[in-house]
Amino acid sequence: MTDFSKMLEQAKNMQNKMKETQESIKKIEVEGVAAGGSIKIYLNGDGELIKLHMAPEIMKESKEILEDLIIAAHGDAKKKIKIKTSEELSKITGGIPLPPGFKFPF
Repeated sequence: MTDFSKMLEQAKNMQNKMKETQESIKKIEVEGVAAGGSIKIYLNGDGELIKLHMAPEIMKESKEILEDLIIAAHGDAKKKIKIKTSEELSKITGGIPLPPGFKFPF
């Protein structure tokens, strides 16, 4: 029975660590850039857009180019969020890769 108790305790510890990790991931902020930094998009750990910066000189571009640059900066930020999220999760999984299709948050 002690083995079962140890397993339950380990599961509870893992659950607590996962909650802590979820909270720390929410606090992550990343910057995605395009056009040499003329367009910057900031996302939080939940993938929410929290800030958009467009340099004054980029405003001379056409609407279509601006749209493409914003999309590129957003894609850059999303990549960075995935990397940071994976780094945080690997701290509690001990570097064990998560299964394909694993989505965070749970």
